[in-house]
Amino acid sequence: MEGLTLSSQSHGRITVVAVRGELDAVTSREFDEYLTTTRRHSDRIILDLAAVEFMDTSSLAVIVGHWKKLTAGNGILALAGARYRYTKTLWITGLADRLPRYDTLEQAIAAVSDGGGNGG
Repeated sequence: MEGLTLSSQSHGRITVVAVRGELDAVTSREFDEYLTTTRRHSDRIILDLAAVEFMDTSSLAVIVGHWKKLTAGNGILALAGARYRYTKTLWITGLADRLPRYDTLEQAIAAVSDGGGNGG
């Protein structure tokens, strides 16, 4: 078990939250608290999921909750770098088609910077 490491970096109005490790029932509360704090400072958030090794439905609930809160206030929550092998629950639940999702962090930053965030 690797656990979870979260970090963030600003790119203009966008905050990129890098997620490394496992998003599961054990780490979902920490993930939720981190995103809550991040939302206080930014309404354009990209979750960089390239280093996620596991994701379960408890973490999806956290992502959806923050996505709904951000979009209700005209903000954006986009996903970048999600690897199917480790984040299958995004596809199984259909969220991969509903949430703005990009193959790379660079694509996500470019799209969100342009005011987009509809996915690519």
